[in-house]
Amino acid sequence: MNQIEKKVLKKITPTDEYRKKVNVVINDLEKKIETEIESKKIPADLTLVGSIAKDTYLKNNMDIDFFIRFPTNFKKQNLAKYSRIIGKKLLKNTEESYAEHPYIRGYYKEFLVEIVPCYKIENASQKLSAVDRTPLHTDYIIKNITEKQKDEVRLFKQFLKGIGCYGAESQIQGFSGYLCEIMILYFKDFKNIIKNAKDLKYNQKLSLRNKKSPDFNTPLVFIDPVDNNRNVASALSMEKFKIFKLALKNYNKNPNINFFFPKKVKAWSIDKIKNQLKQKDFKYIAIRVSKPDIIDENLYPQIRKALKSIIKISKEYDFKILDNNFYIDKYLSYIYFIFKTKKESLPKTKIHIGPPLKLDENAKEFNEKWKKNKQVVKGPYIDNERLKVEIKRKYRELRSLLESEIKNISLGKHLENEFIKSYKVIENNDLLISNLRIFWTEYFEDKHPWDRN
Repeated sequence: MNQIEKKVLKKITPTDEYRKKVNVVINDLEKKIETEIESKKIPADLTLVGSIAKDTYLKNNMDIDFFIRFPTNFKKQNLAKYSRIIGKKLLKNTEESYAEHPYIRGYYKEFLVEIVPCYKIENASQKLSAVDRTPLHTDYIIKNITEKQKDEVRLFKQFLKGIGCYGAESQIQGFSGYLCEIMILYFKDFKNIIKNAKDLKYNQKLSLRNKKSPDFNTPLVFIDPVDNNRNVASALSMEKFKIFKLALKNYNKNPNINFFFPKKVKAWSIDKIKNQLKQKDFKYIAIRVSKPDIIDENLYPQIRKALKSIIKISKEYDFKILDNNFYIDKYLSYIYFIFKTKKESLPKTKIHIGPPLKLDENAKEFNEKWKKNKQVVKGPYIDNERLKVEIKRKYRELRSLLESEIKNISLGKHLENEFIKSYKVIENNDLLISNLRIFWTEYFEDKHPWDRN
């Protein structure tokens, strides 16, 4: 390791004192959960999983994950029932999350804890739900990782955190902890990842076992060593895959600590942002809607679905969306869908192209459809052996389209409810608010985290 990596590792590796503190909490909670299992006569056992169990966790950045394992003949609805009861009794500030079946997340002392129900299986072919594999993942890493590689995993995780690519959850779409671990097993250490992973091709398949496996259409494929039919890298988006490869190339050329601990964004002044928004040919328009009270795993897929739907309908009405983003204001609980588009209005009319004259039936239908239509300002007429008609546009401004049509498109279950209740379309100067300063600074600076001054 170079001096930078040694410095980073010293900062992120749990000290003996920290380990003792964590172990006291784990042992204490483990006994309480087991007591609840016994008192309720639940035919299940308890196992610790995740980075804590594998000793690949980062200091001051880890969750405690307990899995309650039930026999495979146990009713599925009762899995969630019992784990929910136990979780709500033992944890504080609980929330219900979902991974095929509900589980409880909350706090014990100052640590975030998840209590997840699953079926007890010996191999992946017996799985009844996706989470059943997780204890097998933990066992696999414990058996195959060396003490030195545990530090390599920590270093790799912190690198991914620094470049914004750590986490398979929907808001990040990056690398899971388990993917980090098996990548270290594959490449041997962090140095080899830096050296070789930058050359990974789109859809390249990696595997720790020499077995035939299915193909997957994702930027990176890493076959799960405990389940040959699963791609561990399925959550990785194309955007994060590109950022990852670029960061590796840049770090390889010029290693520095900013890749691991990037500097915070220094928010621009409102005046500086205003000058950027005054671009001659472009304007920014946004839809603001209240954030529904749901967990991030449910929220982010709906936000991305809504964004795609808004872009789609804009294009259908001939508006060019030059760039699109979303921003969640967690203080005021708003979501902003922000679009860059051209300043000028669309022409009053548009040409609608019909069928070639040689297609008699289609040409006849086209004529019948448009000859008495009130939208028509010219035609139907013949141009270059095709029928055409000039019609009035319904919307010349993107704002008008969004204000009129937004409730008629698919936006995701919870977001649709918020749009029905209230939403607001806002433009340039109305977007000059203090709570959007960080968003605009990052947007206009257009710097990767490791490049911040």
